Amino acid sequence: MWFFLVRRVLYAIPILLGVSLVVFLMMKMVPGDAADIMIPPEAPKEVAEMIRARFGLDQPVHIQYVRWLQSMATGNFGTSIFTNQPVGSELFSALTNTFLIATPAVFVGFTCGVLLGTLAAFNSGTWLDKLFSSMAIAGVSLPHYWVGMVLVAIFAVVLNVLPGQGMGPEGFPGSWEQIKHLVLPVVTLSLIPMGVISRLVRANVLEILSMEFVTALAAKGLRRRNVLLHIMKNAAPSALALMGLQFGYLLGGSILVETVFNWPGSGSLLNLAIFRRDIPVLSATILVLATIFVAINILVDVLQTLIDPRIRR
Repeated sequence: MWFFLVRRVLYAIPILLGVSLVVFLMMKMVPGDAADIMIPPEAPKEVAEMIRARFGLDQPVHIQYVRWLQSMATGNFGTSIFTNQPVGSELFSALTNTFLIATPAVFVGFTCGVLLGTLAAFNSGTWLDKLFSSMAIAGVSLPHYWVGMVLVAIFAVVLNVLPGQGMGPEGFPGSWEQIKHLVLPVVTLSLIPMGVISRLVRANVLEILSMEFVTALAAKGLRRRNVLLHIMKNAAPSALALMGLQFGYLLGGSILVETVFNWPGSGSLLNLAIFRRDIPVLSATILVLATIFVAINILVDVLQTLIDPRIRR
């Protein structure tokens, strides 16, 4: 197991280096630099040159990349051009807020997806199969932001039973007032993972049900519950892999949902950084999200090997 884990971490290093290079080059392709954003057009040329020298923008591109990569590796993400605050503190706060809705959304989506997919497979060809499959297709097809606006209109405006904006009181969600602010964003974000995982689990369970070992287990007199456990154990690795991908997508791809619910997460931070042309915030956020995405996939690979040791080969 340790050899497998070390090998996966070593595989991740060149991936992260490639991502960092792409991010750095993309930031360089943006018109202007930090000096152009910080100083007014009427400022003397000497002031612009002094600021460029302070930020190392007068150095060759490869030297800038090495220095930037060293800063990222040591956790020094720089200072925001717009707020003049450390990028690390803003990014940590935004990621914490995103985890508050992404983690329960993945859990709800995974649980409901496995349940709906399994029920659809065991009732293949019946009206239940069509119902659960339709729910999965709707979850994948409906746009996140549209679902969020509909939920806000129904539960926050018409019924007035749930808040539609903001995070509520500060602190870790422990009170009902804080939990109420999580309900609508979590439900909205969980629809796509639910739909995708449901379709995958249905296809996997149907394939496993047609295998000979299932018939053999039933012929030996094994209880239906135990047969189901064997089926789910064989279907779990692919479902876990998909869950890891969906979790990574939710961390970086929930910009529109966070905008609809006015949720100050990483998606909102990315959105603001793009409009403000805040290059340090933008580059650090993208790189950290990519690192988390790779780390999640390594964790999923480890969980897969614990369920099915054959994957190590």
